[in-house]
Amino acid sequence: MGSRSTIFSPEGRLYQVEYALESISKLPSSLRSQLAGPDSSWFSGLTRRHLPSGHAGTVVGILAPGPSATPFNTSEESTDAMAVDTTETETPATPAPAQSAAAKKKEEEEKAERARKYPGPARAGIVLAAEKKVTSKLLEKDKGSSEKIFPINGNIISAAAGFTSDANSLVNFSRNAAQSHLMSYNEDMPVEQLVQKVCDLKQGYTQFGGLRPFGVSFLFAGHDPHHQLQLYASDPSGNYSGWKATCIGANNSTAQSLLRQDHRDDIGLDEAMGLALKVLSKTMDSTSLDSEKLEFATLTIDSETGLPIAHVFKPHEIDALLEKEGLAKKPEEATA
Repeated sequence: MGSRSTIFSPEGRLYQVEYALESISKLPSSLRSQLAGPDSSWFSGLTRRHLPSGHAGTVVGILAPGPSATPFNTSEESTDAMAVDTTETETPATPAPAQSAAAKKKEEEEKAERARKYPGPARAGIVLAAEKKVTSKLLEKDKGSSEKIFPINGNIISAAAGFTSDANSLVNFSRNAAQSHLMSYNEDMPVEQLVQKVCDLKQGYTQFGGLRPFGVSFLFAGHDPHHQLQLYASDPSGNYSGWKATCIGANNSTAQSLLRQDHRDDIGLDEAMGLALKVLSKTMDSTSLDSEKLEFATLTIDSETGLPIAHVFKPHEIDALLEKEGLAKKPEEATA
């Protein structure tokens, strides 16, 4: 490798970037080689829960628009150059497929069950839920043991999957950028502008020789007056994209499939919290969920001031939420 820039392979690939992406979502290379090698017969008796998931846990993000929020849309008064053009174009209407009586009945039953489980008007917000890879009874849970979820600014929180040391460096960079913008313009930094700034830095580390890509992916949950509630995902290559619901880290393809099945455009915050826990319960490399293995946070909007409120859950709040969703560790499991 040269000292000035990285070099493409003859096939047009950047291997370092691909390795960084795989370190987040794949098994360790040593184990992959064993699974593919001639001595892989020992693997036949193992299930997915017996296998380590590399350096990253699973991180889920779900945007709940609520009854009135319009995520990723801009107001008419906005002059933001990054605003999305929401002008509707005339397209031929396609008739909706007719539903059978059984399908209608099932849909009504599901709607009634949601109304019973999550009563009241749907709240707007964003949910971030993450699997902790470092768990110990000796950890002080309430003091500095956060591994996955990081507040960035008053209007932005993030969740990381990958190398925590790399995440800490980028989180500090993000916080400095947000505070610099606040000091210069006396307003919170727009969410996409911050995400773009972080991704520019990450992309630079894929371009120059003597550097390695950051081995971490992020979910950014934020709110600003331009686009309201927003959820972004970024990877080590410096790419980013906006999502209604997504997952990064280990077992992300399984989680994405579950989200596609159960996510709805009109989902409320309380239901989104339950969905995030349901997805983690089916994708984590653990047989049970508790506050030792989870980090959880929400970003909501104050109904009176209209300002965003970020809340990182305490361990007892996570346990109460798991109990409410019927996913808490059973007494016999706790004493085993």
